[in-house]
This record gives sequence, structure tokens and C-alpha cells, in this order.
Amino acid sequence: MNLPNKLSLLRILLIPVFLVLLYLGFPGHMYAALAVFVLASLTDLADGVIARRNHLVTDFGKFLDPLADKVLVMSAMLWLVEVHRMPAWCMLLVVAREFAVTALRLVAVGKGRVIAAAWSGKVKTASTMIGICLMLLAPELPGLSPEALRTLDVVCVAVIVLTTAYSGLEYFVKNRDTFSGAM
Repeated sequence: MNLPNKLSLLRILLIPVFLVLLYLGFPGHMYAALAVFVLASLTDLADGVIARRNHLVTDFGKFLDPLADKVLVMSAMLWLVEVHRMPAWCMLLVVAREFAVTALRLVAVGKGRVIAAAWSGKVKTASTMIGICLMLLAPELPGLSPEALRTLDVVCVAVIVLTTAYSGLEYFVKNRDTFSGAM
């Protein structure tokens, strides 16, 4: 197993650690959870850079890396929904976009095409991870009023929703010919 795949596997192994830290009530548990989330998020960046730079892209990595990303983000979003900091419809939009883009890619593969990751998808992933980090950190900041926390949550959710919707729409507009003759 090469280094990029080990980093993706590490990201998956960090998810239960992240979740346990979210639920523990010791002083500073949110900082610890945030640190684990940031570390896991950075492995996403590192594994892609290392794989491309060193020609270590594998089929297993193509499967594992996006799976690890989605499970990490969904675990954080599920917790944010549970603690009423993110509306469930936001998470549903993110999940629906992921299923739709995956289905689009499967149809394209059936036609002998590969749909590469779009820049907007990378922006969506980065903005989602940054938004989640801010939402995890904000309640721990001294002096942050409940109104300021709600405003931050709304802004983070809005950025997540807008980048998710835009990137999903872009995939379908740029690859609309994938469905030509299918309807």
C-alpha cells in the first residue's frame, strides 16, 4: 500500500476518534475534536498531492480517497445537525449532490468517458471543511454571543450550500451530453 492510500486510510481511522471527542465532555474536547478534523482534512490534501506528484495514483486510491472525504464530512455534518447547528436539509443537499455526481460519473464510464474532478468540486470540498472547522471552533471562543454564533452558522451553511449547489450544477451542465439519447 502506497503512502497516499495510507493517508486515506488514516483519514478513515481518524473519523471515530473525531466523533468520540465530539461527544466527550472533558474541558477542551472540542479543541481536540477540531484538531483531529483538521489533521484528517489535511491528509486529504496531502494524499492527492503526493499521489499526483509521484505518479502513485491507484484504482484503490481512486475509491478510498473520495470515500474517506465523504465519510469525514458527513460525520461532522451529522453531528452539527444533531446539535441543531445545521439544518438537516443542508446535509441532504450535500448527500444528494454526491449521489448525483457519482451517478453521472457511472453513466459516463458506461459510455467510455471519465469525468475528472472539477475545480468547483475542490472549492466545494475546501469551503465545506473550512466551514465545519469554523462551526466546531466558534462555540469555544470566549465572548462570542449566541447571536454571533447563529450568524456564523448561517454564513457557513450558506457557503456550503452555495458551493455544493454550484459544483453539482457545473458537473451536469458541462457533461449534459452524457445523457444524450438517454431520454
